[in-house]
Amino acid sequence: MKAVAIQKFGGPEGLVVVEVPVPTPAAGQVVIAAEAIGVGGVDVVIRKGVVAGFGFAEGFVLGNEVAGTVTAVGDDVDTAWLGRRVWGFTGEGGGYVENAIAAVDAIVELPADLSIVDAVALGNSGIVAHFALARAHFAPGETVLVRGAAGSIGLLVVQLAAKGGAAAVAVTTSSAERGERLREFGATHVLDRSGNGAGPEDYDVIIDIVAGADLPSFLGKLAPNGRMVVVGIVAGMPPADFGAALVAAFRKSLSLGTFSADTVTATERRAVLVDQFAAAGRGELRAVVHELLPLEHAVLAHQKMDKGEVFGRIVLTP
Repeated sequence: MKAVAIQKFGGPEGLVVVEVPVPTPAAGQVVIAAEAIGVGGVDVVIRKGVVAGFGFAEGFVLGNEVAGTVTAVGDDVDTAWLGRRVWGFTGEGGGYVENAIAAVDAIVELPADLSIVDAVALGNSGIVAHFALARAHFAPGETVLVRGAAGSIGLLVVQLAAKGGAAAVAVTTSSAERGERLREFGATHVLDRSGNGAGPEDYDVIIDIVAGADLPSFLGKLAPNGRMVVVGIVAGMPPADFGAALVAAFRKSLSLGTFSADTVTATERRAVLVDQFAAAGRGELRAVVHELLPLEHAVLAHQKMDKGEVFGRIVLTP
């Protein structure tokens, strides 16, 4: 079967289509015939080699979520899963494939009114958005800034904050056109990528998907007792001395944290996704698909991600 692997860390051209064996599920696993594969910011970060020290090596197959139909189960897995439409978390990688392996406790059956593609557009992004706001102790009436709001995580943070009763939801984005689209999802103020523009004087909560060199300047936008949670590093690592901005603002009692979905249990993931998939089926939460591309066009997908052209999520189809 086809898979997309990293031949060389760096640019999108380092991705190649390879042939790998069709997987056989072990105990506690299922095989999902993928119909939709999510392309996420974490895939870009891994491909660039930003987190190469985390143990990723050339030959690594990208992707951590798929949606499709269960076609095989391990010996100890209920055969009732066969033929069901599911979303599945594949772990750190292994998702850019025609047939994916997932643990049975990492799959969620899809409601009849939710499409396979929308499930992937929500999926892990919805999990991160939910727990990032929880980690920030977001409460109704607070002001929220979403840095890098046009991606799949940012769009869901905007929606969840607005529905959760935020007094204001400001967003950073690259153009006025994108800003107007973000208003359709609940944004109340649109700022440029540096955080300039008409908006609240400061923020109770900042959810940052970008990081990079400008992270310290955004710490300066926190209100007293404000909380920033970093959930992505699509612009790279922050400067080594970024903590100095926190110490300089010592009397404001600011907090900076990070969030990775690796730190929540499979049970917690499933509970959030069941709720979000049901909400999406009712039209209360919107999945945003930028484009559908064939699996073998993963290079093109990553080129679009690198250029900042994506609004929502690119989904690959085998």
